[in-house]
Amino acid sequence: MTASRYKSLVDAFAREIRAGRLAAGARLPTHRALAARERIAVVTATRVYAELEAMGLVSREQGRGTFVRDIAVPAGHGIDQQVVATDAVDLNFNYPSLPGQADLLRQALREVATSGDLESLLRYQPHAGRPQDRASIARHLGRRGITTDADRVLLTNGAQHGLAVTVMAALDAGDVVAVDALTYPGFKVLAHALRLDLAPVPVTAEGPDLDALEELCASRPVRAVYTMPTLHNPLGWVMPSPDRARLAGIARRYGPLLIEDASYAYLVADPPPPLAALAPDVTVHVSGLSKSVATGLRVGFVVSPPALVPALERAIRATTWNTPALTTAIVGRWLDDGTVDRLEALKRDDARTRQAIARQELAGLPLVGHPSSYFVWLPLPDDARADRLTAALARQHISVSTAEPFTTSTHPPQAIRLALGSTDPDSLRSTLRTVRRMAVEDAFS
Repeated sequence: MTASRYKSLVDAFAREIRAGRLAAGARLPTHRALAARERIAVVTATRVYAELEAMGLVSREQGRGTFVRDIAVPAGHGIDQQVVATDAVDLNFNYPSLPGQADLLRQALREVATSGDLESLLRYQPHAGRPQDRASIARHLGRRGITTDADRVLLTNGAQHGLAVTVMAALDAGDVVAVDALTYPGFKVLAHALRLDLAPVPVTAEGPDLDALEELCASRPVRAVYTMPTLHNPLGWVMPSPDRARLAGIARRYGPLLIEDASYAYLVADPPPPLAALAPDVTVHVSGLSKSVATGLRVGFVVSPPALVPALERAIRATTWNTPALTTAIVGRWLDDGTVDRLEALKRDDARTRQAIARQELAGLPLVGHPSSYFVWLPLPDDARADRLTAALARQHISVSTAEPFTTSTHPPQAIRLALGSTDPDSLRSTLRTVRRMAVEDAFS
């Protein structure tokens, strides 16, 4: 077969897909059927589909075949995803806000402006943060079950920055990191940027499959385990205490560092002890106040074993020098006067209300999630197409995410994630009715 003939097949498929004549979700002929139809070798048919997949026009699924992607739907998340249209209801990202938060900020700024150390806020700060702010975080963590000295707490520009400096301090390019088969997309982006080797671990209804994790640690040099034991994103589980103890035991037996992401843990009123409380010697605990207070307030924190603190400080210096003292001064006040605790309690109530709305409006669908979470996971039947449903919702000015950004295994499941925290409850209710109607019509009929 000539190169021009091969290319003409790729180009023909591409034209049909881009023109919409091959609809999103359509199943393409098998490799053998394509080879027979076009009178080409099976290996050439495989090459045609591989090039179409590299162009982002089709996706291959083990045991099911090759399908046309919906090219109107962005494949990524965050920086890799298009901005949500201004007239769309955003069920993709969570940025929950409560009435009166702006007034709290105005008052805090007035208090900072009249404080005696205002000029000191304009200078460089210690890389790990001001001692008084680290002490405020340590007291806050004590109320979450983590007893720690302030010198083991380091301030960062949000939890994502906390994850970044943890990886930079503890790992090298090529290191194997065990992650859930469905996990936080921000860690996937970080791992790609720093050339980590992500090893997916199957998931259960209550957490990672620990038998599979132990087998992985026994067979490969796993340097770290990234985990969200308290309110997993996107599946919403809370890992039971016995499983946490077993996970800590696996870490101590095989040597990987536990990276505990607790960004959404504040939503669970009475969770089991954090990993950092069970195994402080092998755990780096990462969290922040973007979710619990305000997304624009980029203050995060890392709790580290003492031996790793110097490397974390160097990573903070290399990436941002220090977290701005103006914001940490505000946060310290709010932590000490109870404002953060009050906001977290209000957001727990708000999340429960929104979950109840979701359970009512999506009743009968196989939702996965926690009763006080700001998101739900909606698995679709085997013959459904998440990108087709997502595209149909986008045409109704509703933005949702497919499973692809969260997937670390080879084949993303057919599912969508619905973020519940970025629109008012009345709009959320009516929007979820549309999601239900279109999901039933498109996927469950």
